[in-house]
Order: sequence, then structure tokens, then C-alpha cells
Amino acid sequence: MSVAHSVLQSNMQAALLQNLSAPSGLLTPRGEAQFGVYLNAYRARLRGALRENFETLPLLMGDDGFEDLANAYINANPSQHYSLRWFGHALPAFMRANPDLSMHPAMVDFAELEWAMRQAFDAADCSALGVADLASLPGDDWPALRFDAHTSAQLLTLHWAVGPIWHALNSGEETVPEPQELSHTVLVWRQGLQPRWRSLDTAQADFVRGLITGLAFEELCNTLITHVGEAAAAALAATELRQLVEDGLIHKIKPK
Repeated sequence: MSVAHSVLQSNMQAALLQNLSAPSGLLTPRGEAQFGVYLNAYRARLRGALRENFETLPLLMGDDGFEDLANAYINANPSQHYSLRWFGHALPAFMRANPDLSMHPAMVDFAELEWAMRQAFDAADCSALGVADLASLPGDDWPALRFDAHTSAQLLTLHWAVGPIWHALNSGEETVPEPQELSHTVLVWRQGLQPRWRSLDTAQADFVRGLITGLAFEELCNTLITHVGEAAAAALAATELRQLVEDGLIHKIKPK
């Protein structure tokens, strides 16, 4: 490939990614028109990828609002990955930095949640511990037990109550409730092939965070003492651990 050809390709790529006209004088009028068609198709495909990767946002923002957000994001963050499945990884941060495009601050939380669910869906496969596996463990082993969480497990700190709106949209309800401020933690994971999420109260969030970071079961019980008291902490820890196992969130018990 000649140097001139290489420079032409680089200039054309830059024009495409930056939403510019074809480099002046390098194409015939017909070629410039064809470049314009290709440019429009390229950007339309990126907008389509964002719609696929963030399915709830267009429903909340409306077509025009989401289109404006998508175009601004494409201008600021051209696709850098060979797969459009990963296009949009910076959208929540972009929305946070450009609140005039988000329409409402709750939209950022929805973007965070949807991207986390996509990551959960694509997380590496791993086995899940069963309730019977826990039941077979000697009682003396429990204080020192540590667990590996499923590879898809993520904790998000959100600032708006996304649950009522999410469920209304996915249930096909005609009326969607107004967003309400609520600082809380959401657990996202994949169970089988299905991405899932649920809101956690403060005690549950501390327990799950401790489990993910490698605390022993005795230490996990201690994280609950400030929430429910010493007498109830062990029983609540056992209940929470069982729920995580039933949800397919525990990969294995770490070796001693």
C-alpha cells in the first residue's frame, strides 16, 4: 500500500468517526455523495446499537430525546471496539457529565443498571453452589468459610427508585410512576442465561459486599450486628447466604 493510499484511508476514517464531510478534493462529486450515504448509515447503525444495549432508555426518554442523546454520545465517543455489543460502555458517565441531554437525573441510574445487566449477561460462565453443598458442611467449619461470588455479580449504588418504573415498563403498564429519589444498592447478576437484579437494604448490601470482597462467614455475621444486633446477626447471615445460593450467586467455597 502506498503512503498516499494509507493517508487517504486515515483521512476517510477520521472523517467518518468525527461526522465530517469527505476530505475535500479527494473524491468525485459522486464519491462524496456516496460517502454521505455511508456516513448516515454508519451513524444509524451506532444509534441502533445503543437502542439494543439500552432498551429501557428510549422508552423513558422518547424517540427524539434518545436520538439527541445518541447523536451527542456518538460524536464524543466514536466506536472503538470491533463488536457493537460493547458500544455504549461510557454512556452513563457521559449522561452524568451532560445533564441537559439526560432529561432527568434518574435516567443515569437506568443507564447504569442496563449496562450492568449487559455485562452480567456476557460474564464468564461458572458453576453455582447448591443449598445441599452448604448443608453438608460441618458446623465447626462455618466461622472460617469464605466464598467466591459468581463472575457476573455486581453492586451498584443508585440514587433513584428505579424498581417501580422498571416493572411498569416491562409489564406494559400505560402509566409510569414519577421517579422518586432513593439512595440504595442494587445487586446485578446472571442466573442461568437470565440477567437479574434486586434492590438491597443497607444490611443486605453490607453482607453481599463483604462476601464479594472475601470476608469469612464469622466476619459477615459481624457486619450485620450493627443492623440487627448480636443475637439475630448469625440467623440473618444464614438466611442471606441461603438466598444468594438459591439465586445462583455463589460460585464456590474458597479453599482454606
